[in-house]
Amino acid sequence: MAKNIMKEKEKNKIDEMQQQEVKEEIKKEAWEEKKEKEKSHLLIKKYLQEHSLIESNILSFNDFIERRMQTIVDQINEEISREEIELWLGKVWMGKPQIVEADGSIRNILPIEAKLRKLTYSAPLHLEIGVGGKEYTTVEIGQIPIMVKSKCCNLSGMSTPELIKNFEDPFDQGGYFIINGNERVLVMIEDLAQNQPFIEETPKGLSLRLFSTRGSYRIPISITQTSDGLLNVSFSRFKNLPAILIIKALGITKDSEIVSLIGKETDSVIVNLYEYSSIQDVGSALLAIADIMSVQGTKKEILDRIKLRLDSVLLSHIGSKPESRKEKAITLCKLIKQFLIAKELNLESDKDHYANKRIRLSGDLLTDLFRVNLTIFVRDLQHSLQKIARKKKIYSIKSLAKSTLFSHRVKSALATGNWIGQRTGVTQNMDKTNGLSVLSQLQRVISLLPSEQENFKARTLHPTHYGRFDPIETPEGTSIGLRKNLAMLARVSTAVKKTDDEIITILNKEGLKRYQ
Repeated sequence: MAKNIMKEKEKNKIDEMQQQEVKEEIKKEAWEEKKEKEKSHLLIKKYLQEHSLIESNILSFNDFIERRMQTIVDQINEEISREEIELWLGKVWMGKPQIVEADGSIRNILPIEAKLRKLTYSAPLHLEIGVGGKEYTTVEIGQIPIMVKSKCCNLSGMSTPELIKNFEDPFDQGGYFIINGNERVLVMIEDLAQNQPFIEETPKGLSLRLFSTRGSYRIPISITQTSDGLLNVSFSRFKNLPAILIIKALGITKDSEIVSLIGKETDSVIVNLYEYSSIQDVGSALLAIADIMSVQGTKKEILDRIKLRLDSVLLSHIGSKPESRKEKAITLCKLIKQFLIAKELNLESDKDHYANKRIRLSGDLLTDLFRVNLTIFVRDLQHSLQKIARKKKIYSIKSLAKSTLFSHRVKSALATGNWIGQRTGVTQNMDKTNGLSVLSQLQRVISLLPSEQENFKARTLHPTHYGRFDPIETPEGTSIGLRKNLAMLARVSTAVKKTDDEIITILNKEGLKRYQ
């Protein structure tokens, strides 16, 4: 009996010790968890001290001001026709937000004053313009609204005491524009990736589509296959042109070279090559395309027209000059290979995968607006100069170039939300119900898909949204799933700041061999 009692006591003692160990283990885990939480809170606090939650939009706007504006000016400068008037464009840069008072005095302005006085928080845009010889004159061509807290903003670099002294909210993260005193938010847009092939099922069978984008031009190109196995390419006004004919017209005429570039010796490739085996030079290929398209004129006119179309419209993102033809032919061969593999394995691209999507930030949207309005401005300036040259009058380039229309168009687009490409609702009035509603609106991403259509796949939560989008914050009703919000700490990268040649040089150093 005594032994049993002793055993029972020992058992209870062991149980108590085990329970104590478990409790200590739980305490230790809780302590470690608490430490981890504190560490993560400190990291988040440090991140928020160094970065803004809406940093992506501000960085995109800064990129637009520092790099993209000059790129657009350079592109337009290359495309200007100089038959009657030699017009040259040089450097472009932004000033700081200013106001011209009634007495003619000019001074810097802060956002709070623009809000109270119902003014537009904008800065002058300066451009170097040369006529005839290349002696440039610096001209203020208009005003562009400035994003609050961007590099051009007068609040940039101000400390908290300085902000309070100037009656500005130190907790205001910026990321919006002030138009006639109203705070306007430029909503981010979700779009399909440009210059990237997509395999999709159509009523006519499997098709490879690619949106070739260069500047303001966006031309879809598709590759399809007929029931006879012939591969066709469609782009712009050219519909269902034989792929082999286009490759030969672009400069690769040897069948063996085409096969090696496609990299697949299937029956389909052999059938396509056999069909056009009689065409062995570029001229014959161009005339065959002209015959299919029913292009009229002399032989020289026909050849020039087809060459111009191939240079300017086909895969325009690769280049628009004759030197780019061979590269276009190689790219077309690679696209055919991708299409044939997809057809063989019955594959389709997942358009909802976020690797196939791009978010268009403030810099991307303003780039489109700036390009269109600067093109109109240059065209109007050329027209004015031509009229003056005919009448042989004396003129001042500063008075001719100072255009109120340029400023008005940009300001109007931001004030109304009516963007180029007949898009509406691109800008919205800021919802200042509370601090969270402001953050929510600045993180909003809208899809270009119409909300009236079902589009079940586009509305469904995709695994690639994890960590990028808030899975809960989306409206009820027709816009559900099409209007999303970025995750609180999500960041959107801006475009690579290196040129194509610089990237190719880096790849060559790493051992990539370029096809000659």
